[in-house]
Amino acid sequence: MRRWIRSYAQLVRRYTKPRALVLMYHRVAEPDTDIWDLAVSPAHFEQQLRVLKQLGTVISASELVERLRTRTLPRRSIAITFDDGYLDNYTTASPLLTHYQLPATFFIVSGNVGLAEEFWWDELAGILLLSERLPASLALALPGALPHLAADLQGEQLLTPALRRQHQLWRAGEVAPPTRRAALFYQLWQQLRPLPAPTQQLVLQQLRNWASLAASARPAYQSLAECQLRELNANPLFTLGAHTATHPALASHPAPVQAQELAAGRQALRAASSQPIELLAYPYGSYNEETAALAAQLGFRAAFTTEGRLVTTSAAPHKLGRFQVNDWDGPAFKRRLAAWFAA
Repeated sequence: MRRWIRSYAQLVRRYTKPRALVLMYHRVAEPDTDIWDLAVSPAHFEQQLRVLKQLGTVISASELVERLRTRTLPRRSIAITFDDGYLDNYTTASPLLTHYQLPATFFIVSGNVGLAEEFWWDELAGILLLSERLPASLALALPGALPHLAADLQGEQLLTPALRRQHQLWRAGEVAPPTRRAALFYQLWQQLRPLPAPTQQLVLQQLRNWASLAASARPAYQSLAECQLRELNANPLFTLGAHTATHPALASHPAPVQAQELAAGRQALRAASSQPIELLAYPYGSYNEETAALAAQLGFRAAFTTEGRLVTTSAAPHKLGRFQVNDWDGPAFKRRLAAWFAA
């Protein structure tokens, strides 16, 4: 009987352990294509905030981390985070968050702040999926040990309405590329993702030349300006966090490169905000044991992954999970929250 009571008590403790949910957003916008499900429409975002407001358990990521440290994490707490630092975080998300008085943390790629440039993955998609006309074939000299790339776009040189629609509906994380253009995009995305930022830009320049396109950034795909970053930081609801200097896939790089990216991104945000930067999110969710150790050594109180799991008081502070929020309306979002908390 005593053994049964002990087992029952352990089971109760396991399933009543305080658990928090960290939400991961990227954009509040309606972009031309959204193959990675990074955008939530403004209308749906407001519906989601209403759901969160009704739940009444939203805390800041900073408070969540502190309560993890003191082991006083309230059950079913929720924290809101944004990755990358897109302009719409300031123009669209921040006014809605302020209206509903909900805290959020913005993880910023410091090297893109104030630049009239797109993130490399957005420009790559713009060139290959949205260009009205492309040459019929491509021969691309990739850097380093990567093999040269050749592609045939015969029949897809012109962006027909049918092609555009296929690209708008495509979700690269779920289904195979539906067109030759999409297949070329996905192949290049896979090859460019682990490369350093200067090398990525060299390849993009080759693609611009091939497509006869000038280097220009679409306004809807740009990052925050420094003055906008300062305004976000001045709002007591908001916290800035580091997301490295150039958004590398950290686990693909040696320790000195990782350390430089973490330190440079943090220092730039500290200089822009005049505030300590204590939280980190790993770009692409790419990290290894070395990355987590470096984050701790550099003084980050916590770091967030893209791994969909709840946060408990026993969670490793530099491997905290998050759940990506998609473009769901209010009722669908509420069901998703319930499923995540039940996992």
